[in-house]
Amino acid sequence: MNILIIQSRMGIGDMVIFLPYIEAISKKYNTSVTCLVKKSSKSEEILKNNKYIKKLIILDREDNGGKHNGLLGTLKLSAELKKNKFDKAFIFNSSLRFNIICRLSAIKEIYQYPLFKKRNQHLINTAKEFLKTKLNLNVESNPQINIDPKLVEMYRKKFEMNEKKINILLGVGGSGPTKRIPAKTFIKFMKIVSKKYDCKFFLATGKSEDEQSILNEIKNTELNSKCVSLDNLTINEILPIIKNCDISICNDSSFSHLSAALEIKTIVLMADTPLIYGNYSPKMFPIIPDGFKNVTHNTNGKEKINPDKIFQKYEEIIN
Repeated sequence: MNILIIQSRMGIGDMVIFLPYIEAISKKYNTSVTCLVKKSSKSEEILKNNKYIKKLIILDREDNGGKHNGLLGTLKLSAELKKNKFDKAFIFNSSLRFNIICRLSAIKEIYQYPLFKKRNQHLINTAKEFLKTKLNLNVESNPQINIDPKLVEMYRKKFEMNEKKINILLGVGGSGPTKRIPAKTFIKFMKIVSKKYDCKFFLATGKSEDEQSILNEIKNTELNSKCVSLDNLTINEILPIIKNCDISICNDSSFSHLSAALEIKTIVLMADTPLIYGNYSPKMFPIIPDGFKNVTHNTNGKEKINPDKIFQKYEEIIN
């Protein structure tokens, strides 16, 4: 049985969220599967040790002219998929284009979200209903990423992550400006927690100017001696560091998804995206802005995330 799964969302978090559904299909048919994914999902790095996925095909549809763009790109992708002789395809979106591509690829059995119904689709419930309807599978939303234990131990020694200190991952970056909590919030939390606990902070962020500004603001304090910056490392290098942490505190970013999937209890600071992105895993503990009962797009609550509430949740978890 040769199975193709199409997960075309672009983010790392999206890839992590869909892992349980991909793995459920693999278990159903007792075979590892091939996934069509975007390069920006970083699947090549985060899925290295996933026994349910045997191969990744990269969907190249970049704005600057990817090889799978347009009509010619559709034909190229169809030809590429046809060579694999897939028996079944599972499409986790409502795109007519992917349906046509699978048909052109001579895939006999095609399972897909309802066509033309992308609007207001629930990120997780739609995937659950899809597999329940098509395969009678009940899938729990609890993604997990596996890492070689030897690699985890190697990085524990390399970064001196011993039991005498509480190792805390701080995901201070984020893809969107409205999701990035100000440096002052992290700094205040770090000062509060450092008064009571002997901590070591691992600062995870990207390379954008705004993210680097937050990183530098934190480092330009007396807390710098307790900090290790991770911005020059690859995802492959960061994963074993996260796995060695006692707790993770992150903006709604790729690092919150990765932390929870690595089974690290993760406090997610939700400022401007639907709450489902911060509570779909049993390892996630969302904090929402003061004065709000819920959070969604355009909440714009990054200035109202309370560092005292972060510390309160931290103590509940760590103890």
